[in-house]
Amino acid sequence: MKVTVLLAMVCVVLAEDTAEPQPRLSKQEKPAVGIKPVVGILRNLQHNPDNDGSHSSDFEAENGIKFQFSGSQGTSGGATMVGVYSYPLQDGSIAEVTFVADENGYQPQSDLLPVAPAFPHPIPEFVLKQIAFAEEERKRQERDGVRDE
Repeated sequence: MKVTVLLAMVCVVLAEDTAEPQPRLSKQEKPAVGIKPVVGILRNLQHNPDNDGSHSSDFEAENGIKFQFSGSQGTSGGATMVGVYSYPLQDGSIAEVTFVADENGYQPQSDLLPVAPAFPHPIPEFVLKQIAFAEEERKRQERDGVRDE
C-alpha cells in the first residue's frame, strides 16, 4: 500500500515536470479553472542600501500592478519609506495608494480608503445646555475646592 501511494506521488511529480508550459492569455481571455496565468515582469529595478541606508525599488508587472518606494535611515534609528502602489480594478479603473512609513507607522492615502461618516444629525439644544451646565459645575467645584468622589 505504501509503495502504491509513493509510486502515485512520483507519477504526479513527473507528469507536472513534463507538462508543456501554458500559453499566455490575452487580457480578455480567462484561464481555465485550476490554471494560473503567467504574468510577465516589465520592470524590476532595485537600489540596494547605500552607506547612509537609502534604498529604492521600482516594479511593474504586465497585469498593471505597479509598486515604487524609496527609503532611508530614520531619525530615531528606524527606516523611513515613501511610495506608491497601484493595480487595476475589475471596472477598468486604477486603484492607487500613496504611503509614508516612519516612526509614526504606516500612513496610507487613497480615495479607496474608508472615511468616517459625518455626524448624522445636529446636537439638540438641550444636550448642549447640559454639557455647558456640567462644565460650569466642574469649574465651581474646582474653585470651591470640592473633590469629586
